[in-house]
Amino acid sequence: MLNRFFQVVCLCGLILSGTSLAHAGDWPQILGPHRNGIADAEQIADEWQGGKPPQLWEARIGAGFAGVSVRGETVVLFHREKGNDKLTAFDAAEGTPRWTTNFPSTFRPQIVEDNGPRAMPTIDQDAVLAYSPQGGLYCVDLKTGEKRWERQTHEDFGANGGYFGAGSSPLVVGKRVFAIVGGDKKRAGVVAFDLESGATLWTAINDQASYSAPVLAVVDGTPHLLCITRLNLVSLDPETGEERFRTPFGQRGPTVNGALPVISGKHALLTASYGIGAQFLELKSKGVEVVWSDELLSSQYTTPIHIDGAIYGIDGRQDGGEISLKCFDPVTRKEHWSKSGFGYATLIAADGKLLVMQTDGVLKLVRLSKTGYEELASTELLSGTTRALPALANGRFYIRNERTLSCFDVAKR
Repeated sequence: MLNRFFQVVCLCGLILSGTSLAHAGDWPQILGPHRNGIADAEQIADEWQGGKPPQLWEARIGAGFAGVSVRGETVVLFHREKGNDKLTAFDAAEGTPRWTTNFPSTFRPQIVEDNGPRAMPTIDQDAVLAYSPQGGLYCVDLKTGEKRWERQTHEDFGANGGYFGAGSSPLVVGKRVFAIVGGDKKRAGVVAFDLESGATLWTAINDQASYSAPVLAVVDGTPHLLCITRLNLVSLDPETGEERFRTPFGQRGPTVNGALPVISGKHALLTASYGIGAQFLELKSKGVEVVWSDELLSSQYTTPIHIDGAIYGIDGRQDGGEISLKCFDPVTRKEHWSKSGFGYATLIAADGKLLVMQTDGVLKLVRLSKTGYEELASTELLSGTTRALPALANGRFYIRNERTLSCFDVAKR
């Protein structure tokens, strides 16, 4: 019983601090150190001399929708060239490649043309975890790229790639890797793997996969592995995989769940497009209550940011219709302000500002404020489509389009 107590205490500490032993200024996983889009260690400029942040370097890359992860001076990208998915490590300062590790791929998407990885890699200490569109879960050494282990989850657990291939970034806590696999016929909707060996630790729930990634939350001292699946939000015990609660979220048909749950204390905000809208939930040790549900925010795949009691989110879809940036109170549903005329965009908050990276390559710098929309700067950084989630680490802002990875200096001087 005492050992169990210390396990829970240690696990809760890891949850609250993010990926194990991440350095200040790192961006080691999807949406940064805490999986919430907030770079709390960064100091970024209020304006750009000459109207544009300096470009530090660029590199030619392969296909994919996956952005980079960063630890220290190493940048890791998961992309595809010809018949291989590739993990490539770059020097953060200069953009020179350090190593590349190949994984054969025959993936062909059903709808879009891009056949590259969708899921951002996860870095934990000296390990890199990557999840391919065909369900390949790979672990390599951060310094050398040497393969440690791999699992073919679609074959092992009877899952399929859905509309766009597998695209949920794995989560590492302690010595466990959590992945939303989608093995709905083998009770393997979510699977826990051993970080050292890749062995299966547990499988849980008969749910199909989404494109959202799992997060961890602590409610009244109880750790919850929260997973948005194809049609539900599910809470699992991270140690055993036991289901604690679930609530419907999603819709059948040509829809996707892509945004991550936004956690604030005992509450969670979920959002999706396709007529699904948003839900605000109260999380309990063994249950959940839907506080409200409406279309106040309908984000196709961008995860909103919760900071200082306000939600900042992109409302709309990349493939059509009006798109706006909204700021509102998630408890009262009071809308502080809404700014239309945006292209679809992803969000990073840092130093009292919001980096709004539009998919058309335009970056907007916006003040984080409930009083009104205040744009500090706007510039085109890349041509093409910048769909992949950006990263911000040590004052460097990383974005990619279909064939180029670029790094810009946004640090405050």
